[in-house]
Formats: sequence, C-alpha cells, structure tokens
Amino acid sequence: MNQQPNFKDTDMQAIIGWVLRLGVIISMAVVVFGGVVYLYRHGHSIPNYSTFTGVPGFVHPSGIISGIMAFRGRSIIQAGIILLVATPVLRVLCSFVGFILEKDHMYTLITLVVLLIIFISMLSGYAG
Repeated sequence: MNQQPNFKDTDMQAIIGWVLRLGVIISMAVVVFGGVVYLYRHGHSIPNYSTFTGVPGFVHPSGIISGIMAFRGRSIIQAGIILLVATPVLRVLCSFVGFILEKDHMYTLITLVVLLIIFISMLSGYAG
C-alpha cells in the first residue's frame, strides 16, 4: 500500500521558519532598494527642519502604491516596512493552516481567534 506521510509538527516548523526568513529577507531587500532610490534622487538635498510639513502622503496605502508606481524611494521603503510587519501575520496564518492539516482542533481555534484579533485591530485602528 502506498500511503502519503502525514503532515507533522516538524514540517510545519520548517515551513514557518522559511516564511519568516523569506519575509525578513524580502522586506530587507525592498527597504535597501528604496533607500538606494531615495539617496540617488535626494542624496544631495539639504533638509529644512525649521518648518513642520505634516504627515507625507506616502504613509497612506493609496499613497504608497502611487509612490511605488512613481518610483519614489520613501514609498518603496514604507512598502518594505509593511512587508516586515506582515511577516508575523503570515506566520500565524501558516500556523492556522498547519493546525488544520494536523487536525489539531484546539490550536486551530486558538490560532483563528488570534487571526481575528489581528484583523479586527487592523480594520478598526485600535492597537490595544
């Protein structure tokens, strides 16, 4: 009989480890690339700290996307930081899928509650 091996805890840990490593490496590469673009375009500028200009437009999601399309370094850096913050959330999502595959109902429920708390916090703007 030819049976497929069951999904094990060590398999899930290996996948989660790779997700975390790749998330950090990709976000680091995006931030470094954005920094190079920013320094190429603005490295010669002298900042004016005497006036406060407020929150720049690239902080908002639509500003980040339009800034990336316009090849703005600050927007690319901000996207890299968002990728870095999203990496642990992706880890929790992978844990959720792993617990489903392991048929571990209690940890599946606990992970689902954690995911719901994360998404409600993201959508409501309350951090705790």
